[in-house]
Amino acid sequence: MKTRFTTMDIRAVIAEINAKYVICVIAINNVYDIDNKTYLIRLQKPDFKAIILIESGTRIHSTDFEWPKNMMPSGFAMKCRKHLRSRRLTQVKQLGIDRIVDLQFGSDEAAYHLIIELYDRGNVILADHEYTILNLLRFRTAEAEEDVKIAVRERYPVENARPPEPLISLERLTEILSKATNGEQVKKVLNPHLTYGATLIEHSLIEAGLLGSVKIDSQVDAAQVAPKILEALQTAETYMEKTENFSGKGYIIQKSEKKPSLTPGKPTEELLTYDEFHPFLFAQHANSPYLEFDTFDKAVDEFFSKVESQRIDMKALQQEKQAMKKLDNVKKDHVQRLEALHQAQEVDRVKGELVEMNLPMVERALQVVRSALANQVDWTEIGTIVKDAQAAGDPVACAIKDLKLKTNHITMLLKNPYVSEEDQEEEEKKDVPMLVDVDLGLSAYANAKKYYDFKRTAEKKEHKTIEAAGKAMKSAEKKTQKTLKEVQTVTTIQKARKVYWFEKFLWFISSENYLIIAGRDQQQNEIIVKRYLRAGDIYVHADLHGATSCVIKNPSGIPVPPRTLTETGTMSVCYSAAWDAKIVTSAWWVHHHQVSKTAPTGEYLTTGSFMIRGKKNFLPPSYLIMGFGFLFKVDEDSVSRHRGERKVKTIEEDMEDVSSRAAELLEEGEELIGDDSSNEDQGEERAAGDGEVDEKIKKADDGASELAAPSRNTQNPGFKKEVTTQGEVDSQEGCDTEEKTEIPSAGSAVDQGSKGGGVPSLPQPKRGQKNKLKKIKEKYKDQDDEDRELMMQLLGSAGSPKEEKNKGKKGKKGKGKDETVRKPLPQKPPPKPRTVEAAVKKTETGGEEGDEEKQPGEEGCAAEQEDKEDDLDLDNPGAEEAETLLTSLSGQPHPEDVLLFAVPVCAPYTALTNYKHKVKLTPGAQKKGKAARTAVLSFMKARDASTREKDLLRSVKDTDLSRNMPGKVKVSAPNLLAAKKK
Repeated sequence: MKTRFTTMDIRAVIAEINAKYVICVIAINNVYDIDNKTYLIRLQKPDFKAIILIESGTRIHSTDFEWPKNMMPSGFAMKCRKHLRSRRLTQVKQLGIDRIVDLQFGSDEAAYHLIIELYDRGNVILADHEYTILNLLRFRTAEAEEDVKIAVRERYPVENARPPEPLISLERLTEILSKATNGEQVKKVLNPHLTYGATLIEHSLIEAGLLGSVKIDSQVDAAQVAPKILEALQTAETYMEKTENFSGKGYIIQKSEKKPSLTPGKPTEELLTYDEFHPFLFAQHANSPYLEFDTFDKAVDEFFSKVESQRIDMKALQQEKQAMKKLDNVKKDHVQRLEALHQAQEVDRVKGELVEMNLPMVERALQVVRSALANQVDWTEIGTIVKDAQAAGDPVACAIKDLKLKTNHITMLLKNPYVSEEDQEEEEKKDVPMLVDVDLGLSAYANAKKYYDFKRTAEKKEHKTIEAAGKAMKSAEKKTQKTLKEVQTVTTIQKARKVYWFEKFLWFISSENYLIIAGRDQQQNEIIVKRYLRAGDIYVHADLHGATSCVIKNPSGIPVPPRTLTETGTMSVCYSAAWDAKIVTSAWWVHHHQVSKTAPTGEYLTTGSFMIRGKKNFLPPSYLIMGFGFLFKVDEDSVSRHRGERKVKTIEEDMEDVSSRAAELLEEGEELIGDDSSNEDQGEERAAGDGEVDEKIKKADDGASELAAPSRNTQNPGFKKEVTTQGEVDSQEGCDTEEKTEIPSAGSAVDQGSKGGGVPSLPQPKRGQKNKLKKIKEKYKDQDDEDRELMMQLLGSAGSPKEEKNKGKKGKKGKGKDETVRKPLPQKPPPKPRTVEAAVKKTETGGEEGDEEKQPGEEGCAAEQEDKEDDLDLDNPGAEEAETLLTSLSGQPHPEDVLLFAVPVCAPYTALTNYKHKVKLTPGAQKKGKAARTAVLSFMKARDASTREKDLLRSVKDTDLSRNMPGKVKVSAPNLLAAKKK
């Protein structure tokens, strides 16, 4: 398959880009990077937009497809933005005849050049008007004397480009051909010496009346064929001239692959895949299937945009062929076994008949040898006696060909005595003398009977093999059909799989149907707060090194329930240093308007750092218990069955659910898989909570609280927490550390308390739960409604009575009062749901007006994320749209549901309570990749797993399974080992 541009391709695409974009005076709007080698250049003018895609060492063309951009622009992309933004694309040219493209932006001394090398490993170089290198992808040292150093502040050697060469002379062509190896193809011999490319040379040879695959022949004089080949090269030169101002069409040559079929008589299906792209339809491809496009630029764009999808198809085809090959091998093995059994029968039958026909001779030979052995004649001497008898012409001795006295056998050459020599010549193939082993312990007749017995045994075995063959072949075909179906199913699912915008981050859906997103590193934390933290949302963080910034998406604007707050706090703590250190501590939450990127005077906030103003609402201590499971995407008709699966529960519902949930969290009889470490001491885990907080709050004068540390995932060691303070922390009524650590888990039944000191009736507890329930009842026996209300105030989810009273009043500044209550910061109005057209418009223009100010060095980072999925899903939809999307992702698929694909999820274990497929994760020693694969294996072997669910689980890529796990883990679940053994 063709994978990169030739010189002819470069000339053709440059001509089209110049005609489309340079003439119409279009300026660069932005630069994005897809990966470390591929970049998008967005060009824009009023009522016109375009995107040029460049890939180092491979290609350059405009594109109409949506390409996934990196979350944060690379350093090279940022440098290009700085120098190229708003500059007009003035020229696109090729440097000499090399595969190097020079894009010029601006003119005269204000010009900048973007140089793309499309050969070898490739390179992309940003240079000024004098070609002084400002930045580049790959540095190159001067390894030889003629090489030039390519580095920043060095001058790019534009003058070193090879100038266009005249047509090769006849003498030079003859010399090249005469030095070539005999039998080598002419196009391969000429290609290194010419700029046309092997494809154009082959086409030109065909046009000149030669074979495209013509080879060098030592018997033919090179001087005789050189003129004909020179004529072909003149044709190639005319094609190169056509690309100077190319305005033709583009062609994609397709390759046909036969798909295997199990059904006899059914025609095999044909799979067409893209193989090559060209600006002309060459002669060698005239009979091949091809696609025609209006321009070569569009053909290249189509080719590379579909390559990944076709790779999936080709991989599936190879798997199908492999499955069919296994089936063919089973059939061939079966045929060979039957043939071997049939041949063994025939040989044994002939040997038995020959012994029977030569009974006197065989009996005489047996007597002679037995007599010698009975007289204790030496074995060597017996051999000598036989040879002497053979020399004397004894027919019995002549029939003995070998003495196998160690096994008590002799080998005799026997033939049919009833066939004359003349008849034997006619039936030479039928009655051939044969070597037959004769047992000295049996008579001649018994030896014949032995061979007949062998024949009957082989015949019975053949019949049994034939009888079993039908079942074996049916089983093999059934297995092959299953494999083919699985391959097609997985391929279809992978193509249909929709990647949601929030999967770029750490995420989960709470047990009350709220979407929670968190950053994997400080850059993602920055993006989450600046772009995704909207009015009504909640910001959750923890005072721990490495704790991630979490945002609870709340488009409805109603107060977020306590359980969701607690689950989000658990997430923030688990994705921190607390996971490896096994520290139990608390997280806290604030409203969206309390999070600011404005630093105090004279201070600077680093990437991922934010200023928190006002009171922080601390949550109860979080257990380090995460879960791994799967959500299934259901179709529109099935969504109605899953409404209410995740909802805010009443106190009664919570109390009814507490026993099963508590047992699942703390069950002692659960089994572990893949755990290489010893069991951790639970007491150690509980005791480590106090006094392990990363840094204390510093105090200043103006009453604002500390800065939320630049959070990041624990997978990035070495990033130290920086704390910038602006003032004294406002007092938190009833939220001191001692009281906070004693508050039980929010959202559980015991948080709500019980009226009159009693506990409502519970279902019959399972084994091992009675003591736990007894302790819970004893601990909360004195709690009444006022206590419960106070606890809810401490959690902050129910709102503060003081806030109710102060609503609408002008707050006064006073010591010990919450700044947020007295004087709320101005809030942005809730954003309106956008239409599809508005979303697409935003995507194309690179952002909305009024974006938050960006820190130095971060220009445009928020604009990186404008993709249509964000706008149409949960970036900022209405509450109803968000709820519908989340409801369509269910952890409890019904048998009648139509399941589209599966999404792996890693979340606090309480959020996975109702999931069909889930395991518990705690800090451990097992690598997360192996842990994820082991968990999926257990899901596949579950009794209640349907065939469709297994197909969906099988289609999930290994890289997507474990990417959200917090670190090394211990996987556990009830009866997991039993499922694994099955």
